[in-house]
Amino acid sequence: MTTLQTERLVLRPWRESDAETLYEYAKNPNIGPAAGWPPHKDVEDSLGVIRNVFNGPEDYAIALASDSDTAIGAIALTLAGGSTLFPEDDTTQAELGFWIGEPFWGHGYIPEAARELLRHAFEDLGLSAVWCAYYEGNTKSARVQQKLGFEPVSVTPNVPVPLLHEVRTGHENRMTRAQWEQLNAK
Repeated sequence: MTTLQTERLVLRPWRESDAETLYEYAKNPNIGPAAGWPPHKDVEDSLGVIRNVFNGPEDYAIALASDSDTAIGAIALTLAGGSTLFPEDDTTQAELGFWIGEPFWGHGYIPEAARELLRHAFEDLGLSAVWCAYYEGNTKSARVQQKLGFEPVSVTPNVPVPLLHEVRTGHENRMTRAQWEQLNAK
């Protein structure tokens, strides 16, 4: 798996040794529920997530360049078969997902990490489109997606949120390769 770098960040593969810092940020009830998952209960819970969820070919731990051994958040491209936003056999699209620990909010880290992952998606992986979604009320995610240039595609009521045993309204956004190229031509 690739390691990606920006001016301030390193996007690297998850390691089992990240479980403690993952737990430190993911136990916060201000993080997971907004994205549709419950706060982590203990370090073992976080280790299970590293082993069974953050194990895709494009799943990255976000770390500061000044301390690349400490994960402060997560960002990923979910490829064919892992997203409900595009046909499961479509290998030309992906879904972008992200979160960052609360102490790091407001520093522009997620837009910076997402721009690099979008570059990777379109330039290195040759994708035609990247989707990104958020649940109603998750204004931070909505703002990041808007800032990045994602365009609204649909709003879907009654979207199941299985890990929280509820339904919500989902907002689905997309960026095509042509839109990304236009945004980066400036």
